[in-house]
Amino acid sequence: MKAKIVSWIRRQVKATGAKGIVLGLSGGIDSAVVAALSCQAIGTKNVLALFLPCNSNRQDLKDAKLVAKKLKLKTRIVDLSKVYNNLLRVLPGASDLAKSNLKPRLRMAVLYYFANKLNYLVSGTGNKSELSVGYFTKFGDGGADILPIAGLFKKQVRALAKELKIPEPVISKAPTAGLWHGQTDEGEMGITYSELDDILKRMENNTKQAAPLNKVNKVKRMIKTSVHKRSGAAVCRV
Repeated sequence: MKAKIVSWIRRQVKATGAKGIVLGLSGGIDSAVVAALSCQAIGTKNVLALFLPCNSNRQDLKDAKLVAKKLKLKTRIVDLSKVYNNLLRVLPGASDLAKSNLKPRLRMAVLYYFANKLNYLVSGTGNKSELSVGYFTKFGDGGADILPIAGLFKKQVRALAKELKIPEPVISKAPTAGLWHGQTDEGEMGITYSELDDILKRMENNTKQAAPLNKVNKVKRMIKTSVHKRSGAAVCRV
C-alpha cells in the first residue's frame, strides 16, 4: 500500500513537470501521512509544509510542528486569523457553517499561491471515508491537484501512520477540521469513523450491513446529498 502510493505521487509530479509538492500541515493524522509519503516519493527538500492557523487551537500548531520536526520538513507559517476576521467584518451576516467554510477556502487560496510561485503541486489530504460522504469543504480542502490517500479508509490511514512512525499524539488525537472550538469530525458527522468505514466497505463489497439501519441510511443520505462535491461544476451543453 505504501509503496504504491509513493510511486503514484512520484509519477504525478513527473507527469506535470512540477518541481515539488506543497500541502497544509494541520496537526492531524491525514496531513501527517500525506507529508511523510510525499517526502518518500520526491525527497524532503522538494516538499513544503504550510502551517495555516485561522483562529485555531494552539495544540494543532504544536502537533503540526512535531510532525514537521520528525520529517525534517521545510515549513512556513501564514497566520490567516486577521485576514479571516477582517473578511467577516465586510461580509453580511451568515450561518456558522458559511463562516466556518471560509477557513479551508482561505487556506487553499494560500496553498495555490505558493504552488504557483514555486511550480509545485497542491496535495490534498482527504481520505476515502471523508470524500465518500462529502465531509470536506467544496473548493476548500476538497480542492487540490492530487489526493494521495483518497483510496484509503480512515482505519487504513491510521495503520499507515503507525508504519510511517508518525508521532503517537497525532495518531491518537480526535480527528478535527478545526472549524470551531471543540469541533470534532465524528461529532459533526454524527457517526464514528469505525462505523463509517465498516458501512462504506460493506456497501462497496455489496455485503450485509452490521450497523443499525438508521446509521446505514444516514451514510446513504450523506453520499447522495454530496454528489455535487465530487462531480465538479455542472455544465450547460448547448
